[in-house]
This record gives sequence, structure tokens and C-alpha cells, in this order.
Amino acid sequence: MSTDPSPLDLTADVVVAGGGPAGAWAALAAAQTGADVLLLDKGYCGTSGPTASGGTGVWYVRPDPDDREQAMASREALGGHLADRRWAARVLDQTYENMHRLGTEARYPFPVVDGEPYRRGVQGPEYMRRMRSWIRRAGVRILDHSPVLELLIDPAGTVAGVRGHRRQHDLDYRVRAGAVVLATGGCAFLSKALGCDVDTGDGALYAAEVGAELSGMEFSTAYGIAPAFASVTKTAYYNFATFFRADGSTLEGASNQGGRSVIAAELLRAGTVLCTLDQADPDQQARMRRGQPNFFLPFDRLGIDPFTDRFPVTLLLEGTVRGTGGIRIAGDDCATTVPGLYAAGDAATRELICGGFTGGGSHNAAWAMSSGTWAGRGAARFAAGVGGGSARRRLVGTGGAGLRSGAAVTAEALLTVREQVHPYDKNYLRHGDRLRPALAELDGVWSALRDGAATPGAAAVRTRPAAAMVAHARWMYTSALARTESRGMARREEFPELDPAQQHRLTVGGLDRIWVRPETAGARQAVAS
Repeated sequence: MSTDPSPLDLTADVVVAGGGPAGAWAALAAAQTGADVLLLDKGYCGTSGPTASGGTGVWYVRPDPDDREQAMASREALGGHLADRRWAARVLDQTYENMHRLGTEARYPFPVVDGEPYRRGVQGPEYMRRMRSWIRRAGVRILDHSPVLELLIDPAGTVAGVRGHRRQHDLDYRVRAGAVVLATGGCAFLSKALGCDVDTGDGALYAAEVGAELSGMEFSTAYGIAPAFASVTKTAYYNFATFFRADGSTLEGASNQGGRSVIAAELLRAGTVLCTLDQADPDQQARMRRGQPNFFLPFDRLGIDPFTDRFPVTLLLEGTVRGTGGIRIAGDDCATTVPGLYAAGDAATRELICGGFTGGGSHNAAWAMSSGTWAGRGAARFAAGVGGGSARRRLVGTGGAGLRSGAAVTAEALLTVREQVHPYDKNYLRHGDRLRPALAELDGVWSALRDGAATPGAAAVRTRPAAAMVAHARWMYTSALARTESRGMARREEFPELDPAQQHRLTVGGLDRIWVRPETAGARQAVAS
């Protein structure tokens, strides 16, 4: 890309890309060290993204040794024994501290249960409203509706800023910075799951363009259950459900562990699955309505009682938003493998705390506030080390795919993503015979995204997410083909058993040519250093 000055030229010690919980905590932590912090959000910080769209549980456990042991052990087998106890303990400690700070410093109104504030969950709209207010009081500058389009590096390859576009002003901008935190979320491939359409994997693409690695991309088969007439994917409520076929017969196995595979197969076969939340008693029903009022809005508007009436359900792709894959972490401060670049929240891998399986809220919510805190502090320290010279470095843009493609290619990319990534029989009920041709289609459209004339900033706001989704899918499927077993949420129909010889994480990277390899013991030790 051109290195000409942008119309709006800014400076900051730390740039945070993304205004969800991870970005907000990163901005807060960096600002509270004394750094000058600029937060850039694709939408409006405080209202956009999945957390701001509803309630979420939080992996909050009081510091009792038995409770902590049980919390860490509870998902180890489910995650394929790929989690790291040291990281899990760190997250539990940091989450405990942050949730208490949220109540005292941000004055979040935790409900009182049995005389104590209930800190195992938050209402997303109120949580993010208070986070925005908190970071502004800390001195963080916020540019809303200002998506980042590429990272900038100096001649040594150190990340030294970003370039983007202010949508409401139709104005490009450039920011020179001492360090950058990517907190742009995971990738849900425009599936229409509530709050997830801003999550198109942009940060992972930008990281890969400067040479960063990714990890756990095969753990990306997350689909959330939703009413067929709504976009709310509060899957925990379906633990109280009975599922039925279109003819009224019970769909056996749909309510058990792994039941979504049964639902997916029936949707592929017949196109219809019905449900009723008939296992919830009156007290549970009341608590469900208090905890997630937005879940019930579409039912109430249609005159459906979900506790007694049968309603159709579907599965909405949530990819790496509820998966565990993302940018590989190379240090305790959430540094990546590229100097000056840090990652937090769903943009980063969550394998460190839950291996190959997670879900909405809980571990992801705890990881967002913990990794955000560490990344913000780490970025501030790095920027301080660079010093005043950061504003004088010569910067070069690193963006590629989607910055040189037109509307026709973008439309083709989006159609390919829908056809090759959304279907249950390709991305959920995975088999190599279906993954390989899907990957070939994605490779073809990727090549088209790499060619063409330069795309102006306003158009790139649409083309770059398309490129990021294609890149995300290619890393996912390449990693999925490399894991010839079923572990965590990465399941292969032709390899249904867990293989003890594959108890390792998979690192993946590259753009035009994708590579994948097992993570070595030395790499794990480097993360722990």
C-alpha cells in the first residue's frame, strides 16, 4: 500500500483496535500506567459486539483452593487436555480482581444474592456502558465507527501503528504508535448471530500480514442454538429443552452432550427441528427471564410461550467467537511473535485456559478481561521502551488482500464463505472429503482478493472483512485437515477417536501459502517465560 500521509495523522503510545470488553480492559490498563491511549472501534465502543448484546456468564471463582482446583479440572478432558493450569490460575486470579474493581471503581450494580454481590455474570449493555465511561475517565481517547484496515511497521519489522477509515467522516486516518493491541474479536462469518456481525476476523488477518502466528484454528466449529425466527444464541437455556422432529416424535440424543451434532444432522435431513423448554421449573423460568430478557422478546412478540409451546430452532455459526482459536500468544503479557504487537480477547487463542473447547461467556468473558489487562500493560511497557522516537519512524503499510479488489470480487468472496463455511456438513460434521474441496474453493477466491487496483478507504471497509473471513476459513480448514483425530470441538467423522499421539496444539500461519505444524515443547516454555 501507499506510504503517503493520511488525511488524519495521529499519534499515541498505545493503539487498541476493538472496543469490546478485551479492548476496554486493555485501554484501561495501558492508560493507568500513564500511557497515552487511543481506542479505535469498528462500531460504537460500548454497544457493538456480542457482549454488549446480552447477558454473559463469567468464570469467576473465589480464591478457595478446592474451588479453584475444581474449576480448572472441570473442562480439561472436554478441551482435549490442551489447557495450561498456570494460565488458568492466572486468569482466575485476574478475573477475581477485575470483577471486584468493576463493582467498586466502575460501580457496576451486581445483584445481591444471599447477602453477597453475585459476580458470576454481567448484563452486557450495562457492563459495556460502564466500561466506556471508565476508560474515558482514565483519559483514553475513543474514535468510534473507525475500523482499522492495516498495521504499519517500521524498517525493523516492529509494529508501529495502524491505518484505517472514519466511516462517518469518510476520512482515512493513520496513527503512529509505540505498540498496538489487537482486540478485534473472533470470526462468526456474518452468520447473523446476535452481536457477531462485527466479528469478521480482521485482527487475525492483520497479524498474519506482519508475520504473527495463529493457534487452535481447528477449534472453530462453534454453532449456537437459536430460535429459527431470532438471532439470540443463549445455548445454556437449551439444557432445559426437549427436542422433536417435524412429525412430533422426540429427537433422541439432542439434549445430551454433543446434542448439536444430532440437531445438525436432523436439520440437514429434514430441515426442521422443534423444541420446548419444558424441563425448567417455575423458579428456573423466572430466573431465566431475569437473566436474559432479550432471549424472550421475540417469543413474547409472537405470542409463543417457550416453556410450553414447541418452536422451530436452527444453528447459527459462531466460529472462533465461541471457539478457542486465534492469534498465538508468545508471552505472559499477551505479546505475539511480532515485536510491538499484542492480542487479547477472542482475537487471541483461548487454548491456554480451556484447550479445544469453550462456549459463550464464562471462560471467554474471563479471558477477555484478563488478557486485555495483560496486553494493555505489556503494550504500555513496550511503548515506553521505544520512547519519543516512535513518532519519527518511517512507516510502511502491510495490508494486502481486500485492499486491491473490487465489489465483484468481494461479493464472490462473501458467497464462497457462505457456501463453504456456513453449512453443517462442511464445517460442523467435518470430513476430509468435504473439507478439501471447500478449501480449494476458498484458495481460489483468496487469489482473486490479492489482485486488482488499490481500494479506497471507504470501499476497503467492506473488502477487508471479506478477505479476513476467507483467510480465517483457510486457516481453519488447513488446521482441521492436519488434526486426524477428534479432540475438543475439532471432530472428524472419519477419525472419531482421540489419538494420544496428537495431544499438542497446532500452530498455523501464512497467507498465499498456509503452513501448519505441531507446537513444540520449546514454544510452550517460551510462552511461560
